[in-house]
Amino acid sequence: MANRRKFLQGSIAAPLMGTAAFTASAATPKRDYFKELGVQPIINAAGTYTSFTASLMLPEVMDAIHYASKTFVRLNELHDAVGKKIASLLNAEAAMVSCGAASALTLGTAACLTGTDRNKIQAIPDLTGMKTEVLMQKSHRFGYDRALRNTGVKIVEFETAEDAQRLAGPRTAMMLFYNDANGKGKIQAAEFAELGKKLNVPTFIDCAADCFPIENMTKYNKLGFSLVTFSGGKGLRGPQSAGILMGRKDLIEAARMNASPNGDAIGRGMKVNKEELLGMLAAVEVFMKKDHEAEWKDWEKRIKAVADIVTVSSAVKTEQYVPEVANHVPHLKITWDQSKIKISYNEVAKRLRAGEPSIEVTPGSSDSLNIGVWMLQPGEERIVAKRIREILKSV
Repeated sequence: MANRRKFLQGSIAAPLMGTAAFTASAATPKRDYFKELGVQPIINAAGTYTSFTASLMLPEVMDAIHYASKTFVRLNELHDAVGKKIASLLNAEAAMVSCGAASALTLGTAACLTGTDRNKIQAIPDLTGMKTEVLMQKSHRFGYDRALRNTGVKIVEFETAEDAQRLAGPRTAMMLFYNDANGKGKIQAAEFAELGKKLNVPTFIDCAADCFPIENMTKYNKLGFSLVTFSGGKGLRGPQSAGILMGRKDLIEAARMNASPNGDAIGRGMKVNKEELLGMLAAVEVFMKKDHEAEWKDWEKRIKAVADIVTVSSAVKTEQYVPEVANHVPHLKITWDQSKIKISYNEVAKRLRAGEPSIEVTPGSSDSLNIGVWMLQPGEERIVAKRIREILKSV
């Protein structure tokens, strides 16, 4: 642990290439909280997974949080001002900072149910006298649609545009599109937005992990979705407890009324304080100005460095790949002939996790070892690669 801490302190203090590299305060922390608590830090060679605490916040974000922590403001005033600024940056009609993308799903759904009717806002999830259904393509159902069901709605599945036209009616409050499933259903994003307009039903698209390429940040507003959400703590590298909800002005106004600091509202517990508000604003400002081409090249250099080190023999193969939608950045796939290198991919992942320092790789694959380099701090790609090489050579 001590050697890794010394290495990281040296990396942090070294000059880095703009905000594409991961940085933190060079000052020595007064306390080692993780050590005191018995919590093991990890090297994140996985990606922006919530279970691995997503991304590291940008220095500009930390500056904004520190600034906000030193004074009081009227929270609603700041909410409105930050929302207006973010909307202007993203060419949206209106925007607000939510308590993550899942919170945005709840608040956006609530907005479609209640509008600005305070009696309805206080009543949900009791939907008596309100619309009760959300339409979703069957192939787009996902774990996070629980955030919608929190409002009391029933999700009605469909497969074709004809199905949607038949099912849409006086009970239909909204239509939800899960962007990571784009291509899996029979209706693609642009057609979905148009279908909602035709049916006069608000459309909501969940783009939580989809801020790359940068055009995505404005694309879905232009396509005509009524509501769009992005996670704050993934590729944007803002606060993990924040997100963006943007879209139609009337729906954002209604979402704000369903959210904290309002008292008797479904979003009361989904607090966003001044620190997250300014941190999210700073993250969006940096992201929209960043040299993403240079950042991409840096990720590809990291991938090459790992690939060069882990290729211990001709039995090992490496391949760069880019996920089609979510986390659309360069990753590395590592495979090997298991008749020659007799260890499974899952076992290598276990050994990386159990080692010192502990390393997490991209989960969910049993036919390869996948590495996400974009959350690595400078130099960590070589640590990860050497550990994989050691394991492969030891069997």
